[in-house]
Amino acid sequence: MLVELRLENYAVIDNLVVEFAPGLNLLTGETGAGKSILIDALALLLGEKASTDVIRAGAERAVISAVFEAGTDVAEKTVAQILRNNGIDLEDDAVILRREIAPGGRGRVFVNNQPATVAVLRQLAPHLATIHAQNESLLSFDAAARLNLLDAFAGTQAGATADAFLQWKSIANRIEELQRDEQDRLRLLDLWTFQKREIDEAKLQPGEDERLETQKRVLANAEKIYSSAMSAFDLLYEGNASTSASLRAAQKHIEELSRYEPKFQEAMEALETARISVEDVGASLRDYAGAIEASPEHLAEVEDRLAVLDRLKRKYGPALADVIAFGAEVSRKLSEMENKDEILRGLRAELAEAAEEYLRAARAISKKRCEAARRLEKLVEAEINDLAMKSNFRIEVSGTDEEGNWTASGFDQVVYMISTNPGEPLRQLEHIASGGELSRVMLALKTSVEAGKATPSGRAIGAKSARALAQRTLVFDEIDTGIGGRAAEMVGKKLKSLSAANQVLCITHLPQIATFADHHYLIEKKNTGGRTRTTVRPITGEERTEEVARMLSGAKLTDTSRKHAEQMLKANA
Repeated sequence: MLVELRLENYAVIDNLVVEFAPGLNLLTGETGAGKSILIDALALLLGEKASTDVIRAGAERAVISAVFEAGTDVAEKTVAQILRNNGIDLEDDAVILRREIAPGGRGRVFVNNQPATVAVLRQLAPHLATIHAQNESLLSFDAAARLNLLDAFAGTQAGATADAFLQWKSIANRIEELQRDEQDRLRLLDLWTFQKREIDEAKLQPGEDERLETQKRVLANAEKIYSSAMSAFDLLYEGNASTSASLRAAQKHIEELSRYEPKFQEAMEALETARISVEDVGASLRDYAGAIEASPEHLAEVEDRLAVLDRLKRKYGPALADVIAFGAEVSRKLSEMENKDEILRGLRAELAEAAEEYLRAARAISKKRCEAARRLEKLVEAEINDLAMKSNFRIEVSGTDEEGNWTASGFDQVVYMISTNPGEPLRQLEHIASGGELSRVMLALKTSVEAGKATPSGRAIGAKSARALAQRTLVFDEIDTGIGGRAAEMVGKKLKSLSAANQVLCITHLPQIATFADHHYLIEKKNTGGRTRTTVRPITGEERTEEVARMLSGAKLTDTSRKHAEQMLKANA
């Protein structure tokens, strides 16, 4: 649930904080007041592409931030997992998003006050909020998006199907590789043989390059290292004024003191320990210096070997471990090519098993989709007809289990069909000509899908229980375009119903819808000090009545419009 939205230096907004609540949050205001600015800003927090045009004139940067509550245990666990995968902590069951937009593309993203990326915002977005934009249509949906909409309602998980498909595809690719035509096969054999020989002849050892780099540094600086080690040895152990000699002298004096004052016995033992440690370090330095060999020949050998390793890493790397792994893979491919017929028989058997596994998973998910489609089309048709339309709605799930139709999500294709008037044939939803009809159908479809996700069993639940299931924020940006009268009132009721299981934010210009709000916000544009500012504030009581009356009659309010507004608010409270 969206708890707070904050904008700084965004478009015509200098500084704005809006606190939202559960249920139906409606935003109204005069045309041009900047109602869609809030939705556009929220879209940026959900990963939409940013433009520097949104930075308020004279400001260095625009900042948008929001606080979301994770909601249900399922949503919280999913969000927490996404955050963990990206090295971000979940704080007090809340997700704090902040995005800064600066000139020259120097924007920054923060999640829970920790640096993040736009990609993280896009991962979180489906679990936090969904924006249904003005004049949205299914025309922008590709086949995958249409399938995803049905899957969202059905609650299907295509993970097993995707895994089975990738396994089958991997085996099929290996078979195809082995079955290349003779010319390609010989060319590949020559290449792989050369690569294998080049890597084998190098006799690579894991971590060899790191060890050689250390040797190179020592050999290249042998004189300096020897001098430093021996100087340290002299200071610690060998010289007359060495640390060891000084400690021995101090020990003799303290030993004399301890004859008269026993408390110095512990100090004498501490000095003995320190002297032994110093002499051990000195001995180690002496032995290390004695082992140093200033050999230009050995240095040249190390540098030549490193050059060989660097060349191989540039070709097959980037790391030495990658080169070794590449050599092993080439050896496997050569072995397969040399034993092609036998390996092909084994791969074909594996391919048949993988195909059976894929078909089992794909057919299971296809059956679930077909069952869900029948349930969803009944729900959507009932919702549409409640919105002052007499329509037939069908969901066609087509596609065969032939190999050419296989994908990671199965072999199904989904098309939404509707007839908006009695006697007319069913047509694809995106071919509806009327914007008002399309808005109502889209609302009915989304209401049904969201309701299906909140109550997968299909059983009716009370408003209190439904609100406890709320998982996300649903935003509707003037999807009531092109409708009015009774249809508008029915849209308001649908939004109200949808808000029982989700937090709903809706921008509307229709008073019939505004009267259903649990929380009503007024968006105003004012001129202050020669600058235009947009403000948002919650309104209640008399102010809300005035706003609904304005929406009914325009700028000039009348007693009739006020009374009508009071009646509408009372009827829809």
